Amino acid sequence: MKDKLTARAALQIQRPVEDVFDAIIKADKMSKYFIESSTGNLDSDVTVEWKFPEFDDVFPVTGKLIKSNEYISFDWSGGAEGMLVEIFLEELSDDSTVVRVKESFMEKDDDGIKQAIGQTEGWANFLACMKASLEYGINLRNGAFDFMKTNEQ
Repeated sequence: MKDKLTARAALQIQRPVEDVFDAIIKADKMSKYFIESSTGNLDSDVTVEWKFPEFDDVFPVTGKLIKSNEYISFDWSGGAEGMLVEIFLEELSDDSTVVRVKESFMEKDDDGIKQAIGQTEGWANFLACMKASLEYGINLRNGAFDFMKTNEQ
């Protein structure tokens, strides 16, 4: 869509595609680097609620199409106009995985530009946190957003 904006981010993770896939769809694994908790695993046509440590609210997330070790899509618009997140997994010959995230669509106006920039930053953070967790066992989000609880951005 020419008149819409898309947020994108990509990163290579030095782990097999199966490990990366599980780290995204399984609540217990995602809670080690991205969310505080979830009401369940991400699956096609299933809605779960994600709780982030820096927010008081919970966010409904509805799995759309999930293809094992290849593709994950979900909507987290909460019933508003769709915000489809697509995650593409590419297995490389060295047993690492390229992860590409695409979130669509935002309006091509000042609010949409601000949202697209924020979502791009967020997905880059998601990928960095997943890489640190899977490769080194480190939770980069731990304490990273405490300032958001007291300051307005």
